[in-house]
Amino acid sequence: MKILKKILIILTILILLFTIIYLILYLYVKKNPIDIKINNSYYIYDKNKKLVNSMSDEWVKLDSISDNLINATLSIEDKNFYKHHGFDYFRIMKSMYTNITNKKIVEGASTITQQYAKNLFLDFNKTWKRKLKEAWFTFKLETNYSKDEILEGYLNTINYGNIYGIENASHYYFNKNSKDLSIAEASMLAGIPNSPSNYSPLINETKAKARQKVVLSAMVKNKYITESDADNAYNTKLTYYGHFESNSSKTLEYYQSAVMEELNDIKEIPKNMLDTGGLKIYTYLDIDAQETLENNINKYITNDDIEVSSIMMDPKNGGIIALIGGKDYSKSQFNRAISAKRQVGSTIKPFLYYAALENGFTASTTFTSEKTTFLFDNNKTYAPKNYNDKYANKEIDMATALAYSDNIYAVKTHLFLGEETLKDMLSRVGIEEKLKANPSLALGSGEISLLSMTNAYASLANLGYKTKGHLIKKVEDMNGNTLYEYKETKEKILNSSIVYILNELLTSTYNYNFIDYNYPTCYDITSKLSSKYAIKTGTTDNDHLIFGYNSDIVLSLWSGYDKSKTSEVSDGKPLRQIWADTIEEYHKTNKAKWYDIPDNVVGVLVDPITGIPSTDNKATMFYYIKGTEPGYNDTLDTLIPTVKENDQ
Repeated sequence: MKILKKILIILTILILLFTIIYLILYLYVKKNPIDIKINNSYYIYDKNKKLVNSMSDEWVKLDSISDNLINATLSIEDKNFYKHHGFDYFRIMKSMYTNITNKKIVEGASTITQQYAKNLFLDFNKTWKRKLKEAWFTFKLETNYSKDEILEGYLNTINYGNIYGIENASHYYFNKNSKDLSIAEASMLAGIPNSPSNYSPLINETKAKARQKVVLSAMVKNKYITESDADNAYNTKLTYYGHFESNSSKTLEYYQSAVMEELNDIKEIPKNMLDTGGLKIYTYLDIDAQETLENNINKYITNDDIEVSSIMMDPKNGGIIALIGGKDYSKSQFNRAISAKRQVGSTIKPFLYYAALENGFTASTTFTSEKTTFLFDNNKTYAPKNYNDKYANKEIDMATALAYSDNIYAVKTHLFLGEETLKDMLSRVGIEEKLKANPSLALGSGEISLLSMTNAYASLANLGYKTKGHLIKKVEDMNGNTLYEYKETKEKILNSSIVYILNELLTSTYNYNFIDYNYPTCYDITSKLSSKYAIKTGTTDNDHLIFGYNSDIVLSLWSGYDKSKTSEVSDGKPLRQIWADTIEEYHKTNKAKWYDIPDNVVGVLVDPITGIPSTDNKATMFYYIKGTEPGYNDTLDTLIPTVKENDQ
């Protein structure tokens, strides 16, 4: 009896303590409510501070949302929403039992209020600290707002496939207001938030239809619709819009998604959106450049299976003014510009030749271009080939090697310098991917992202300063307080005079003077170019690339198949046209600038193929560090370095 009495006393004390703590928390929360109409708002601005798109700018009242959508959402996400106080304890126990029985997580138990609390963060890290915060915000929401207000907030902020809020989603998918959604449309949209990357009908309609069927079944079970209504809705053929009426761009959201990814990595930005009330994000985006790039891609790449990515960057500060991660964001949200790593082919060669120039080579340094098998220890061999198996079968200079993208010259240079030299060079210009120092590295066998390569090329475009590509210039809270501002740092990593010489050499890729036993790789766009550019193309079995620049802009492009399917040589031709048309259109309003010749650099007219001084009609100006230029008494023998490899 005494034991029972003690237990009752302890229970009474615990209940009393719990009641006191709850009342204290309740009163505190009542005095510190959450402004649910401003949270999770991201406003993205272009370089002219013009609003591009906000992630939750179309807030609609609950009574302006279709009952079909509300009923579908309640059925599939939280059927007991109007009965619990933020936590559905029966559902939690049921999901725990199901997950333990299946020995894996197959069922969740988050209520709509909990999911809404989760949306108040920038990241979704599954930590205990984060879970406790979500529980705290769930309590605050349920304490301060009615169920209708919470549901309204949830529907205005939930993710429908990187489209936030039901009104935005309705316009994006069906070009209509959310109040006008049919049962078929509503059940399709309600299925997306569970897994936006899987259940968006624009990405995978098969999975989306399967999910829609689950939603419709839940609506029948909860007596919102009949079996007949469900069958009719499921069999209704839906037509998807795939963009906002005010913006027909199919690629702009690649830029915006990259902005959000970069935002999440900025330490200065609070991860709890309640601390900011929303964010104003100022970027380098040039809408005209983005649209021009997209239009040219659509004009020249007509094969539906070929994908593309591109970056336009200001080399002076690394600001990315345009970015395309694929042809159509609504069909594939994978951002190939920043996330894909592919072999870069001959676009690696400018960095090899910079290292060569730094180690005593000149524009006139020659090697024999002929079929070559390189011999190594243990009788290992390497036999690279030129495109179309074309060889000069004579000595050619560095400019010609660049003009034709000669692989034999590149590998000879690579082995002459030592295989570690190029690897170190690539690390020096900011390429962080782990690459193997082997003979094929000179031909771009390493897998590198387009962003990394664009950063590296930007260091050539700005005459030797290290560049880190970025999209965000500044971030403010809703009161105009600056939370973050990009601080430009300048680190000199390359010799400006040598970079100038290399930049001049890269104009050989479209110079008619180099037409000889072969054609320069970009000769087909020469007539389109009204200004001077450094350009390099690259091709592998699966990939096509082009990088080009002057002092104001770097434009990079990649095309290929997502699954590394072998592509045809002709698949790469459109890239050159896209590059030329885009860069020329950009310079209609942004005057093109080339580089001033450094004081310690001298120009000499030479034969473009041999690099020997010449005065004939094809003589071309090559540039040299003073004292290294060839004299008129030089011959090919004096321009050939001693080679370390064995030729057969």
